[in-house]
Amino acid sequence: MTQRKPIIGGNWKMNTGLESGMHLAGCIVDGFTCGDCCDVVIYPPLPFLQAIESVIDTSELQLGAQNVWCEESGAFTGETSPTMLQEVGVKSVLVGHSERRHVLHEGSALIAQKVAFALVKQLQVVLCVGETFEERESGNTMKVVLSQITSGLANISSEQMVNVVIAYEPVWAIGTGKTASPKDAQEVHVAIRKALGEMFTEEIASQTRIQYGGSVNPDNAAELFSCEDIDGALVGGASLSAESFTAIVKAAYNP
Repeated sequence: MTQRKPIIGGNWKMNTGLESGMHLAGCIVDGFTCGDCCDVVIYPPLPFLQAIESVIDTSELQLGAQNVWCEESGAFTGETSPTMLQEVGVKSVLVGHSERRHVLHEGSALIAQKVAFALVKQLQVVLCVGETFEERESGNTMKVVLSQITSGLANISSEQMVNVVIAYEPVWAIGTGKTASPKDAQEVHVAIRKALGEMFTEEIASQTRIQYGGSVNPDNAAELFSCEDIDGALVGGASLSAESFTAIVKAAYNP
């Protein structure tokens, strides 16, 4: 990794209960000792956000939400506004995760609206991008990923990019145990950074952090993090084990 501060996210998805989630958060706090070296954000299920915040509020860990809506209030049953999330301590939100794109059928326009509104409300946005196995096999990885970058950041100013993190998560690697090779992951990260330079400036491109996601674990983390353009990870299954997650965090600042 370069001079960019590593950022590790733990996406718990629809896992843990209240008690087990609070215990997991507490164990992660106990295992995290280098706040100046690495940013660490955990994304618990929505009902437990306030409880998890009470566990981590005096630590260096940050609280994130797995979803956000693109309006301040109104008749949007089941959705949560940025302000509501901020009131319980949320600092970061995931937008465009493959499960929301492919399982819940969120389209590019909605994702762009979410990104833009969350940034207006001063939340950090982690924009998730990635290709399916079929898209990769057909040679369309770059086309798909860069299209998601372009559409997701279409309404974003250069000044707002300071609060944007990109997470490259090949869909075929999420929860499958398969991981893109460091060489393949680095190749996509380089292309993303080049696209950011064309959309904004070279300086913004060089400063934007790009995470890798997709079956990251303690065994492959250090090799991935040794790549120049990989600035951390968005971790799924391994984030549900404090031991595994803290090992990944330590690999990020001691690659």
